[in-house]
Amino acid sequence: MSTLTTGLKTPPQLAPGTLRIIPLGGLGDVGRNMASFEIDGELLLVDCGVLFPEDDHPGVDLILPGFDHIADRLDLVRALVLTHGHEDHIGAVPYLLRQRPDIPIYGSRLALALVEAKLREHRIRNPDLRVIREGDRVTTGPFDLEFLAVNHSIPDAMAVAIRTSAGTVLHTGDFKMDQLPLDGRITDLRGFGRLGAEGVDLFMVDSTNAEVPGFTTSERDIEPAIHRVFSTAEGKLVVACFASHVHRVQQTLDAAVKYGRKVVYVGRSMVRNMGVARDLGFLRVPADTLIEIKDLERYRDDQVVIISTGSQGEPLSALARMANREHPTVAIGPGDTVLLASSLIPGNENAVYRVINGLTRLGARVVHKGNALVHVSGHASAGELLTCYNVVRPRNVMPVHGEIRHLIANAELAKATGVPAEHVVVAEDGAVVDLVDGSARIVGKVDASYIFVDGSTVGDISETSLTDRKILGEEGFISVVAVVNLHTRALVSGPDIHARGFVKDDAMLEPVRRLIADALEEALRDGVDDVFRLQQVVRRTVGRWVSQAFRRHPMIVPVVVST
Repeated sequence: MSTLTTGLKTPPQLAPGTLRIIPLGGLGDVGRNMASFEIDGELLLVDCGVLFPEDDHPGVDLILPGFDHIADRLDLVRALVLTHGHEDHIGAVPYLLRQRPDIPIYGSRLALALVEAKLREHRIRNPDLRVIREGDRVTTGPFDLEFLAVNHSIPDAMAVAIRTSAGTVLHTGDFKMDQLPLDGRITDLRGFGRLGAEGVDLFMVDSTNAEVPGFTTSERDIEPAIHRVFSTAEGKLVVACFASHVHRVQQTLDAAVKYGRKVVYVGRSMVRNMGVARDLGFLRVPADTLIEIKDLERYRDDQVVIISTGSQGEPLSALARMANREHPTVAIGPGDTVLLASSLIPGNENAVYRVINGLTRLGARVVHKGNALVHVSGHASAGELLTCYNVVRPRNVMPVHGEIRHLIANAELAKATGVPAEHVVVAEDGAVVDLVDGSARIVGKVDASYIFVDGSTVGDISETSLTDRKILGEEGFISVVAVVNLHTRALVSGPDIHARGFVKDDAMLEPVRRLIADALEEALRDGVDDVFRLQQVVRRTVGRWVSQAFRRHPMIVPVVVST
């Protein structure tokens, strides 16, 4: 098994007739999915998503794929292919198009409609959007693309077969094999088998549920649980789900009609996405069902259902604001019910449970995947993946989309079906995989590290900045200002000390003031005549004292001014 390890070298120059695949995101994380394919001096990109920040990314709004690797070669990009419309596959498109606005983008009607709405918000006009449907075949440069229907937790998802002179790659995107999907659109296993008969040289397969045995539960199987929630809810009912989960919103709309409740969307992305889905015919909204949020006060609590964003505990989402009593319109209280109709994305557990606890504290009954069958995954479990391997019979396999444990579990499934271990490539972001002469192997590594978005700032936030933010948030801050005369070797003024984050009053810092003064005066007497070195004296003195007195390690900012 070819496995990415530390210390890999810079990859060799790409040889003619070799297809080079580089995951720029999505391998090692659940998010920021993106891969580049290069042959004969031209590039194809598949997906361009975001990763949402965790607790150790203070102040970060979004995390982008490793654009830096292709930043100086965007003129070589023939096209961007989008497999479906989830944020972790399309959310970074505006940031890519800022660098080159005319990249042709291929995707399904729904995926491109969601992208177009997002681009309008970013004021990117006249993008080159090219709608494709399952069964379509398109040639762009050295890439011959064929699109196949796959079932997922959003309508209109696609797999893509990429034919090149070096071989054929089949990329599943995110998929599962629901045999009774709500929209009647099943994964095209017949197409997978046809491609397998032609010969698939590299099979890139969704790994998210590779550790889960058996088959993923059908979307239809959760309807009884949803109806039980509706039938027992006495007060206000809030349903929180992903803003792109059209199937779940459809099930909620249907239940609302049955139980006589009006529906209101809460959350900007929910309003936008469901409007797009309705306009394209993917969402059926019965007449006189939707109301505006401003009209909520006209109805009793038991006459409405609120479909909200915030199922992942996002701090600024509608649901989090409800849990914190900060939402301007919706107040949660005893007798209300909140249904979290979503799974937990790894890394979001603390944020989600924080919201659940907040809602419970307010008196609400919270129904979630942990205590009821109110959500099913959109990803293929182990049984479905085994079926795909047996149908496709690929020469090489490269698990994609998941944390390292998911990738390795998927690799073991491939080997169990007979794929030779040396033809199974377990790679993480930045691995350089060359497909040549029917064999895929890792040949090097490039930088595909996180690119952080903080407000309007993209890419200027370093790991050092995040470390500083964490120190400020967890340990506090101390500033020290002192004025010295380097000629007379005397302390002229100060030190003035101020702290934030760990002491109630600056008066608690009085003991260290004399220590700082003594340390500065001693350094001056010893001939230290450099302001920077004096600042280091202050830093060491304060650091030792705070560690002993408070067992804390705050950020210390010493300022020594010479006169």
